[in-house]
Amino acid sequence: MHSDLAFALELADETDALIQARFRASDLYVETKPDSTPVTEADRNAEMLLRTRIGEAHPDDAILGEEFGSEGESGRRWVLDPIDATKNFMRGIPVWATLIALEIERVPVLGVVSAPALGRRWWAYRDEGAFVNAVPMQVSGVARLADAQLAYCDVPTFDATGQAEQLLALSRACGRSRGFGDFWSHMLVAEGACDIGLDPIAAEWDLAALQVIVEEAGGRFTDFDGNPRPDGGSGISTNGLLHDAVLARFA
Repeated sequence: MHSDLAFALELADETDALIQARFRASDLYVETKPDSTPVTEADRNAEMLLRTRIGEAHPDDAILGEEFGSEGESGRRWVLDPIDATKNFMRGIPVWATLIALEIERVPVLGVVSAPALGRRWWAYRDEGAFVNAVPMQVSGVARLADAQLAYCDVPTFDATGQAEQLLALSRACGRSRGFGDFWSHMLVAEGACDIGLDPIAAEWDLAALQVIVEEAGGRFTDFDGNPRPDGGSGISTNGLLHDAVLARFA
């Protein structure tokens, strides 16, 4: 195992313990950020923990995180989302995760997605394969939309981008669709349980870890314009076989 991946898994162990202790806590402190999204004390404390540990182990590395922004300049940059799906976390829904990525020259090479309330952890390092709970995983072999399982976030997000009709048409073309949302849609694609995952609005910290995991599982990950990057403002993951057909639906 690559040393950076081993370190990232240690970080995930530490954030899991911190965040789990506040999950479903009756005195959880919640604020509303300027962008009208919620943030909890657990989000901020987890990101501070990650930043402190990375600073101690890799003082020359840069960091980009959802709660505290960008820090440092380096060809190596850690990209952090302390709690992806904060609204789920706040409501006691166990579908939330810590996302940790490492980019080298702005290309994701490492991804860890840790969802302790689900009992699931996914990870990958470039050219070393993808794993869920230490078991190798790969995307599905579904080649027809009519047989595909589609996972997406929610309809209002597609309304906001003017793509609700395209989502509805794709959903009708697929064999089954469910609004799993957030990291889970894309990790289900990486596992082969779903075949398409959609996020029409997403930040780099939402997507960087997901991209390398999906790609190392044999899938394809792009923004809605077809660019294989986590900073394009959107994300599509597929098993690869269906990717062009999905992109065509949103062209």
